Amino acid sequence: MDESAQRILEYLTEVEVAAEDILSDKQQIVDLDSRRNRNREALGALRNHSSNDNVKVCFGNMFIKFPQESTRSMILKDQEQLDKEISDLRKQLKAKVNRLNDLQGKPELRGYNLSPLSNDEIKAISTLLKK
Repeated sequence: MDESAQRILEYLTEVEVAAEDILSDKQQIVDLDSRRNRNREALGALRNHSSNDNVKVCFGNMFIKFPQESTRSMILKDQEQLDKEISDLRKQLKAKVNRLNDLQGKPELRGYNLSPLSNDEIKAISTLLKK
């Protein structure tokens, strides 16, 4: 194989690896989000559960009785961890998409690195607009 064909093959391989990495991150975000939704459903079921006695919790292939409050705290901790993982993956995804665009010679996406306003910033803007 001549040198130009080798360079083209290396370029296409690099682009394909970057695209696969992006797709795998997107799929991981979807999987984590579905797990987060199942946790949200479980918290709703616990909220509707009338008594404070033990509830059955599924771990793998078995159900175990746990106190309701410890189950709720365990699910809330899991929710926090899932939120953090999803947030981290989304931040990494932005950088990976920019890298892929650079590899393909496309311009950087405009407005892609925007972040939402914090509560303090929203309050400051609303007080300025009310004056």
